[in-house]
Amino acid sequence: MKTSNIKLVAIALFALMTSAQIHAQISKAEIIATGLTCSMCSNAINKQLKAMTEVDSVGTDLNTNTFTVYFKKDNAVQPKVLKTAVEKAGFFVGSMVLTMPFDNLKIEDNVVVKKGEASFVFIDSKNQVLSAETRVKVLDKGFVTQKEYKKLMKSYSKYPSYATENEDDYHVKTF
Repeated sequence: MKTSNIKLVAIALFALMTSAQIHAQISKAEIIATGLTCSMCSNAINKQLKAMTEVDSVGTDLNTNTFTVYFKKDNAVQPKVLKTAVEKAGFFVGSMVLTMPFDNLKIEDNVVVKKGEASFVFIDSKNQVLSAETRVKVLDKGFVTQKEYKKLMKSYSKYPSYATENEDDYHVKTF
């Protein structure tokens, strides 16, 4: 009797731990917005980001037009939602760096990692194990400046998925 209860508890704990890992998403996003000319511009972006239910808080650096977005635990936000919020305010994303938790994940060049609905494709990556919060830069169109994207298209032509511009695939590079 006790053995079956212990097994049930162990199975429940395992299911709970694995589901949290699957749903664990972005803990922080650093967004550099382009096109801002005044503090009213940053207020518009700030308002859009703070209106998101997944957002815990937003920090703003007016000198660099950087918005640091902190998320609530176990959120399921995708980078495209952040991009849309900035664009809804009338501006563009010039750079997006995400901080994401990983638990002993072995990555190598062109490996795909599913996190919720999103697929993260690691490009220009060395073989490594990610076992903590890791910063990754999103390199897709709309997440970097147009000038940078043109350069990246030439550099990353060896990755067939890069040119497809699937909105649920994010090409990222670790720091």
